[in-house]
Amino acid sequence: MSDSNIPESLRNEGEHEPPNQELAEIAELSKKGYQYLKENRIEEAEECFARILERDRENNYALVGLGDAARKRGAFRDAVDHYKKCLVYHPGNNYALFGLADCYKALNQYQKAIEIWEQYLLHDNKNITVLTRVADAYRKVRDFRKSKAIYLRVLEMETDNPYALIGLGHLHYDFKEYKDALGYWQRMVDLQGDDVDIRVLTSIGNCYRKLKQFEMGVPYFEKALGKEPDNFYALFGLADCYRGTGTPEGSLDFWNRILAKDPKNKVILTRAGDAYRSMEDYEKAADYYERALNIEFDVYAVLGLAVIARKQGKVQDAIVSLRKLIQNDPKNYRLYLELSQCYQAAGDRQKALEILSDYQRLGIRNIYVQDAAAKLQRT
Repeated sequence: MSDSNIPESLRNEGEHEPPNQELAEIAELSKKGYQYLKENRIEEAEECFARILERDRENNYALVGLGDAARKRGAFRDAVDHYKKCLVYHPGNNYALFGLADCYKALNQYQKAIEIWEQYLLHDNKNITVLTRVADAYRKVRDFRKSKAIYLRVLEMETDNPYALIGLGHLHYDFKEYKDALGYWQRMVDLQGDDVDIRVLTSIGNCYRKLKQFEMGVPYFEKALGKEPDNFYALFGLADCYRGTGTPEGSLDFWNRILAKDPKNKVILTRAGDAYRSMEDYEKAADYYERALNIEFDVYAVLGLAVIARKQGKVQDAIVSLRKLIQNDPKNYRLYLELSQCYQAAGDRQKALEILSDYQRLGIRNIYVQDAAAKLQRT
């Protein structure tokens, strides 16, 4: 080995400690450090890498190792510093580039992550792991065209790559293309059968919910619950499917199962209140709405109480409550629909129409408001 290939820190050691011995000790420390990382013995790994840097401050294995250790601890900004330092001394180091991009992804700096991964691909443009990460990042920044093109490129290289199939499902779901999303996720079920990830099952169920094909979603949420009986997304999905099919008693079981684990979830308390209200159990409905409001203000809990007031003949109380809600949430069409119903219940058809017209003057097109106004005009 020529002097130019030996780190400066080793060239200064003289004859007391031969360079080959020093290099062997560094190699052994590096090996130990990475083994400790595999075993999640982070502090011991960091100690090994620090000892290497005392002898060779530019050592790429130690700098990447410290980056990996910091990343495992969740200290992503520290990891970024280590990877960047490595890239100063060793431009194009694949491990440093990969780690740096993953850190930017974890910090939600997707554009930076994309730039680093694209540098990586200059050296290795067929790396499927990196390609799927780039596609994921483009999806996060809502670049549909680039994201889809890279996922499809992965599928050309490896038919039925699970990360590309799942990513394409999420991409189409994010852009409200639920039927296309279903196709990719269903392919995962076809390939993996009972071993398919629970998140694929709940994702398919959610597609059917968005398509308002609630009966189709139920079996997927049920399969998910079979894998994980307390899974929040499966319980929520089933409850919402029963709500969508107009079966409030069916939804209540699942709302209450969520509340057994998370009794202060105000959204679920309000949904359960809605179910009791649909079943005309106004006392229990009001109790759930009040429990939600005791946690934090919730517009739908107050709306639910207003609906109960109207149904119990307390129309003026409901009107006062709804007008206050509209002041704070002037674009919520549900408030206008309910207030219009209150005026109808009070026998003031003209005022009921005016309320719907107030909403339409906001310049927001809403089919439910349009239908309610048309129906009132016909009567």
